[in-house]
Amino acid sequence: MRIATGLAINLGLLAIALAPAGAQDAAQADRSAAADAAWQRIGFAFQPPPEWDGKLGQYRSPLIFDDGRPVKTPEDWARRRQEILQFWHASLGAWPPLLDQPAIETVEAGPRENFTQKKVLVGAAENLKIRGYLLIPQGDGPHPAVLVVYYEPETGIGQGKSALRDFAYQLARRGFVALSIGWPTDYTRQQSPARQPLSSLAYLAANCYHALAALPEVDPARVGIVGHSFGGKWALFASCLYDKFACGAWSDPGIVFDEKRPNVNYWEPWYLGWDPQRERKPGVPTEANPRTGPYRRLFEAGRDLHELHALMAPRPFLVSGGAEDRPERWKALNHALAVNRLLGCENRVAMTNRPAHSPTEESNEQIYVFFEHFLKPAGPASGGAVRGAGPAEKSQASQAIRRQRPG
Repeated sequence: MRIATGLAINLGLLAIALAPAGAQDAAQADRSAAADAAWQRIGFAFQPPPEWDGKLGQYRSPLIFDDGRPVKTPEDWARRRQEILQFWHASLGAWPPLLDQPAIETVEAGPRENFTQKKVLVGAAENLKIRGYLLIPQGDGPHPAVLVVYYEPETGIGQGKSALRDFAYQLARRGFVALSIGWPTDYTRQQSPARQPLSSLAYLAANCYHALAALPEVDPARVGIVGHSFGGKWALFASCLYDKFACGAWSDPGIVFDEKRPNVNYWEPWYLGWDPQRERKPGVPTEANPRTGPYRRLFEAGRDLHELHALMAPRPFLVSGGAEDRPERWKALNHALAVNRLLGCENRVAMTNRPAHSPTEESNEQIYVFFEHFLKPAGPASGGAVRGAGPAEKSQASQAIRRQRPG
């Protein structure tokens, strides 16, 4: 696959090369200072509470190959990672090829506070353009960027019906390029014979990553993704299945299968339970209304979403937990911690908690600080600059992950 981002990247590198060395050093120092300040506010979230530290639950370790062999080295993990990725794509339905040149078409544009707001159409799949809003901050780029996913794009820019879900608006005010998009339900319904809706949504997000990365205002190495509830599920699947996202923040999606929680409803046909042979009524699976589709096969085989979390390593992610994702979810997250330790990385897995499902000002601020810490520093937030690891460990982790990246 060839993506037309080379020109934008090369021009950005040329601009950096031509800038005075002192200006480069000062800018990098400012970004590093901002990242360190952000860490002082979010660092607590990267440590499990004592009662959950080291607890692994009943989840099968992702550090075991399907044939039972243990994963012992970063090179082993690169192979195991590919095995997990192939399994989930086979289970949910393979993606079509990514678009070569996904474009963002501006419909209208105007100033808003300290950024420009554009109403756009985004090429997200073959013969599919989805509505969205592109927010571009003032000042010289390239900037970090975040893809914001939800039912419709207006909520992400603060012009929807729900409060405290305006991630794109708030991030643009903080100096991020933000692209807010919504769910093209007709597309995912039409694609269901080929793949499950959540996988189709992850595919759309991957194309949106490349549309963002091609913009001259965006640093393609510093693009994250965020969503709440349904959007959290979408962000989880997109960031885990497509490793060009530098990091992800998932707000109370239900990060593992849990049939005791009706809102953690991966069993529904609009998520992972679509089945051409059988329709089921909405609701928690019962004997009279059983599981269907890939969800049934995954659940009954003991597979779970902690395997997807592991695919993030060494990229950082934050679970902004509410009613659905309580502190006991660390039993799943500790498996991702173990993968990162194998790669020589620390402080890559975080969780904050609030009592209710809806975001709060505090939980949202934690999300923004997370992105400021990992996307505002100079350089990539994923494979290259691994915080909390020594030079040899950084090299091992980066080389192993680069070898298994898709082309």
